[in-house]
Amino acid sequence: MTYEELLRVTRIFSKLGISKIRITGGEPFVRKDLMDFLNELSDISEVDQIHITSNGTLLKGHIQELKSIGIQSINLSLDSLDRDRFYKITRRDDLDIVLENMHALLDADFEVKINTVVMADENTEDIIPMLELAREHNLSVRFLEEMPFNGTGDKLGVTPWTHIDILNHIKTHFPTTNKIVDAPHATAANYSIEGFKGSFGIIASYTRTFCGTCNRIRLTPQGMLKTCLYDQGVFNLRDLIRAGASDGEIETALLNALGHRARDGHEAERQQRNQPISESMASIGG
Repeated sequence: MTYEELLRVTRIFSKLGISKIRITGGEPFVRKDLMDFLNELSDISEVDQIHITSNGTLLKGHIQELKSIGIQSINLSLDSLDRDRFYKITRRDDLDIVLENMHALLDADFEVKINTVVMADENTEDIIPMLELAREHNLSVRFLEEMPFNGTGDKLGVTPWTHIDILNHIKTHFPTTNKIVDAPHATAANYSIEGFKGSFGIIASYTRTFCGTCNRIRLTPQGMLKTCLYDQGVFNLRDLIRAGASDGEIETALLNALGHRARDGHEAERQQRNQPISESMASIGG
């Protein structure tokens, strides 16, 4: 979708009551003129919050401008603090750059969240080192259950670590772990550890225990509207726009889609008619 199309859709969304927008990827900062788009997005009066999820490699040079246009929260996708494991997972030798930009964001008083996908037999050794980031820094480390969005259609090769496994593992190292109050519609169950400046959360993205409170919708770069990560896409907004639809027709289509969203992620997956999930998380905005 063009930036103009994205801005138009955002204005329609905002009139329906959506006030929080998250820009994800792939990696948002690979797209030319992203900062101009974010500036225009921030001018939409009904949009109260703009958040960004990034792999952290291209943030340098943008941090102060992001601050000046009112971006307050950045999520960094970071699955390992071990250089070799980081390279194996990402195929980039950029760990030092990501950590440098993480510290720059903290120094600029951004709200920083680290998103770590817990992958069995790949990075479970990183759970405790990741938590240590929250000991000295006022940030949140969020551990996500691995989902089957690997771009191949294959099922996960090993039994995934569930939110229960992750929490039990953490509690064996940090017995002073305490549950804290979650924000309305939060997808993460959040916790504090005695003596830590920051906190941590666990997102049950595979077992999907949060579905009853999730109020998110997703728009892929190609314009596909998804009311759940696990659905195949409800309809293509880009195609509707380019066919000449009016704002009112787009609004009606959105309301109809939201009124018929699956009850939870399990139902959305069943509605795929038993087809294996073949998308990559990067392609749907992980």
